[in-house]
Amino acid sequence: MTPSRDISRLIEIMAALRTPVTGCPWDLIQNFETIAPYTIEEAYEVADAITRGDLDDLREELGDLLLQVVYHARMAEEQNAFAFGDVVEAITRKMIRRHPHVFADKDGNIQPAGVKSAWERIKAEEKAERAARRPPKDAAHKSLLASVKAGLPALTRAMELQRKASTVGFDWNDPRAVLAKIREEADEIEAALDRNDKQEIAEETGDLMFALVNLARHVDADPETALRATNAKFERRFAYIEKALAAQGRSLEGASLEEMDALWNEAKTANEAVVPAKAGTHTA
Repeated sequence: MTPSRDISRLIEIMAALRTPVTGCPWDLIQNFETIAPYTIEEAYEVADAITRGDLDDLREELGDLLLQVVYHARMAEEQNAFAFGDVVEAITRKMIRRHPHVFADKDGNIQPAGVKSAWERIKAEEKAERAARRPPKDAAHKSLLASVKAGLPALTRAMELQRKASTVGFDWNDPRAVLAKIREEADEIEAALDRNDKQEIAEETGDLMFALVNLARHVDADPETALRATNAKFERRFAYIEKALAAQGRSLEGASLEEMDALWNEAKTANEAVVPAKAGTHTA
């Protein structure tokens, strides 16, 4: 087996990995559920490479993500459900249908202003067609929230659930009201801590996170992007601690929490010093 630019080679490799007896023992015991977390992880790594502007890494990560598609398609083919070619056909059909202004004849073209409305109309038609193909038991009344996909990352899904509910007026009008809810949820976590109820603590922590997503939505901040920025900030400040201790010939393990806290505060000051303050503003 040799590398190739042809997608058929990747499909052949996956088939070999999933072949009983001669295939890879790890790949052979996987299923849709066990592979799904890797699929999500690879999508995040694609986003990370884009954020870093690393096109070499992006090439690699796109390959890893493509492997996930091939993997799921292979498992489906083993169940006689569909194959990789069916996946490609389905998406090409969808893209052609959703872009009549591009793929229609000259008389079928529409103006750019009408593209979004056409897209939404065609998506609605496709959704209705999928619903019609489902067994009768799935045709019962569904919640307003049913259109929010269950496979979304938790932060994104929380945002979408809230957005959907807000379309019928189930929402706060003032971000300060959301902030009050956050304080309420924090108090409930404290009460759960007093009772030392681990399950309740976990549930209340989830409620607090949901409320924080709601605040992000109300102030037009994407929670995933905001958390990524905070993660990067944490990494920078923690690296400052490591470097400062290394300069003293010491390790993290040999430092006290108080010493690390002091260096953390130094890192905050150092990081803020390199960010120009806006005119007319100052920091505490």
